Amino acid sequence: MSQPPSARNCFRALLVALGMLLLIRDWRAESSPPARAEDALDRHLAELGVKFWHNQNIRGAGIKIAILDSGFRGYRDFLGKTLPEQVAFKSFRRDGNLQGRDSSHGVLCAEVIHSIAPKAEMLFANWEPDDADSFVDAARWCRQQGANIVSCSVVIPAWSDGEGGGTVHQALNRIFGAGKASGDVLAIASAGNLAQRHWGGHYSDDGHGRHIWCENTTNNLLKPWGTERVSVELLAGRRTNCRVEVLDSATGQEVGAVQTHNGSDRFTQTVRFMPQTGHLYSLHIAQKETTSESFHVVALGAWLQHSNPGGSIMFPGDGPEWLTVGGIQPDGRRAPYSSCGPNSPRGKPDLMAMVPFPLPSRDRPFNGTSAASPQAAGSAALIWSRVRERTAAEVRDALCHSAVDIGPPGHDFESGFGRLALPSLRHADPR
Repeated sequence: MSQPPSARNCFRALLVALGMLLLIRDWRAESSPPARAEDALDRHLAELGVKFWHNQNIRGAGIKIAILDSGFRGYRDFLGKTLPEQVAFKSFRRDGNLQGRDSSHGVLCAEVIHSIAPKAEMLFANWEPDDADSFVDAARWCRQQGANIVSCSVVIPAWSDGEGGGTVHQALNRIFGAGKASGDVLAIASAGNLAQRHWGGHYSDDGHGRHIWCENTTNNLLKPWGTERVSVELLAGRRTNCRVEVLDSATGQEVGAVQTHNGSDRFTQTVRFMPQTGHLYSLHIAQKETTSESFHVVALGAWLQHSNPGGSIMFPGDGPEWLTVGGIQPDGRRAPYSSCGPNSPRGKPDLMAMVPFPLPSRDRPFNGTSAASPQAAGSAALIWSRVRERTAAEVRDALCHSAVDIGPPGHDFESGFGRLALPSLRHADPR
């Protein structure tokens, strides 16, 4: 039975009205101004608890924070704006050039810290690539300059055994101190973005001297990100003796220069090569004699087909002398790329911080775990400036105790003690 004319007219009028409402909604959405980066930063700082501390005029005065990084290109353009008016610096590169690498990574880290602790002093230091001694020298200079906090968001896997061991960690431990004496340094590192580009475990021989990654597969596909240099790094204890082989899948030929460290503290092997456009590569691990020791393999500048996230925190964050910070997404879950433990005498990571971090001076927010550790450094500066008599260990404990637990109760290898959040002033003073 057909509807009466009046009903059809009412239905048509309802559709027209609904269409107009949808048009108005879409027009308002298109004409509304985008959210300002300054507003996003305010919300992020409020979530951290920073705004309350700023309102109490606690902004990091009297604290020195050193940024150890390889990229400070263009830092002078931000002095007196998103950075302090002046910074102390020293380059430990052979050419003595603080801006020798075409990267502003360290500047971004410094901007995060400055937005949280704007009254803190800053030191910048870099090092010579592939020279661990120059990294140690840079850390020693930071201590000599009176740095209370050292922040490093650069990952250099081959400088440890992947388990927090090795002579470089031992040297840094002596420089930073145990954290309980006056002048000891609070060292804070990023967990790294290697969870999806790491494999860790025990060697499994296929009967022909090659490691089985999974299901009788001895080939681990490498897919370069682009034309930037790829570095494949194996690290293990000193009794391990493996060989990294990277083959061009198109030609079957081995590629890359091999660097080996076979010392009393660790065994590492690195293969680096410049990929050809459109080429894929095969990663194999060879071993003459099977050992029971575990090892880690990470890929820098490429995706790794067979990977596992556990134990993917690399130097420097794997060392017990560092407070290590991973990244969580706005939904509260660990970012898929954020490295996690266990792979250190101390439970890793220690903390998580929300990423990305809004920077009004930039076209896009700062992402990755590189943006996580500076947030902990800036927060530590606020706590320390509140009570200058604190020790580095007490500040470290305050950060961990005030974290918002986001995983199983207590510390876990996925999210540490939880999400970084400043304590209230009532709970900020030493007990």
